[in-house]
Amino acid sequence: MRFHHFRRWMEIEINKKAITMVCLWYIISLMIDTRKNSLIFASEISGMNKASFCKFLRNDRGKAVYALEDLSKKQARKYSRALESLNSLPWKAAIVIDATFQNRASEKTENSQRFYRGRGYSIGHRWTNIIILFNDLIIPLKPIPFYTRKYCRDKNIEYKTEHERIVEYFNDLRIEEYIGKHSPKDLVVLADSGYDDRKIQKIFISKKWDFVVCLKSTRSVKSSVRAAKTPKSKGWIQIDRFFKNQRRLAWKNVCVPAKGSKKKRKDFRARHTDGFLRDVDKPVLLVCSELKKRTGGKRKYFACTRIDVDPKIVLIAYGFRWRIEVFNKEIKQHFGFQDVAAKSFDSVVSHVHWVCCAYILLQARPPGVPESARTILEKQRSVAKILQTREKACFLQLLTRIGGTESCKNQLKKALMDI
Repeated sequence: MRFHHFRRWMEIEINKKAITMVCLWYIISLMIDTRKNSLIFASEISGMNKASFCKFLRNDRGKAVYALEDLSKKQARKYSRALESLNSLPWKAAIVIDATFQNRASEKTENSQRFYRGRGYSIGHRWTNIIILFNDLIIPLKPIPFYTRKYCRDKNIEYKTEHERIVEYFNDLRIEEYIGKHSPKDLVVLADSGYDDRKIQKIFISKKWDFVVCLKSTRSVKSSVRAAKTPKSKGWIQIDRFFKNQRRLAWKNVCVPAKGSKKKRKDFRARHTDGFLRDVDKPVLLVCSELKKRTGGKRKYFACTRIDVDPKIVLIAYGFRWRIEVFNKEIKQHFGFQDVAAKSFDSVVSHVHWVCCAYILLQARPPGVPESARTILEKQRSVAKILQTREKACFLQLLTRIGGTESCKNQLKKALMDI
């Protein structure tokens, strides 16, 4: 596979308004397996100055955002043409939300903040990643950055919480631009308890999407029977107490199959009932589940807007939320999500969007990447082999020019003289 065929394919995939030689080489540097995807590495493989990449990241934030949005729409429309059931579930595609953390070395970087992460504090940036899931295919959408109060004051930006930004994001999101004409019931939104918020859930209901959300143990709920007998402002109870009081609901064993032959299935027990979430005017299916072998352990509570499904469907659907955790791990390990060392936050935003572009392009299987390459590491090594043919491609291109033979002879003589 010649390098210029690979480069031409990338120029076609990325919008012409965003593509430049600096942009092209920066994305290629993210698609190659290396110890650190830094600006120095991009400079080494391209032969360009490191300062060119610094200016590119700092000044072309808008191009990065536009390129990712255009590329994700293009790839999602390709996959949506053959929409099938999401692993035998009643939905065809899933939108998954999760937050991730981008470690930084110093608080002097713009918009950096200390976050508590279970075992201690870390310095960095917080991002909310959103993906569209088609069975085994992942299409990352435009990520949502978290802005600190100090950064908002310095940049004259209105401060908003993460949940407020998510509501604004989905209010402006036109999903038909990604998957074309569809029924709203074909989509399901998956989120953990960090996004158990009434405003977020209301925006999903307004778009007529289903959602499967893990609820906080303190979320107030009400059964359908009690909702018919009590006023709207009374009768609410925390969901953990709600299921403790509902002892008449029998436990049912649920076996959730695991993907792959080496992984064992997971056995749960669950019970469910119809009810309402406080400040969400739509009946939902409330599910309480726990591992079968760990009775009395930590329980999880779920809410699903499709009340006619079995609790097993809810548990299987929520299991697909783990795909975004895998996505976060892959962009950190293989695409240099945390390797940016810029002080300007605009450079960080550009880098994160180009990382998502590199992920989409590599998953689209570029020309020269064999079908046998399934893992990201194998695909990246295939791209590195294509890059090694760059000098040969330049030499062959020189031969096709007028007087190219004489130019090649002169270059060979000069190289022999230097030896």
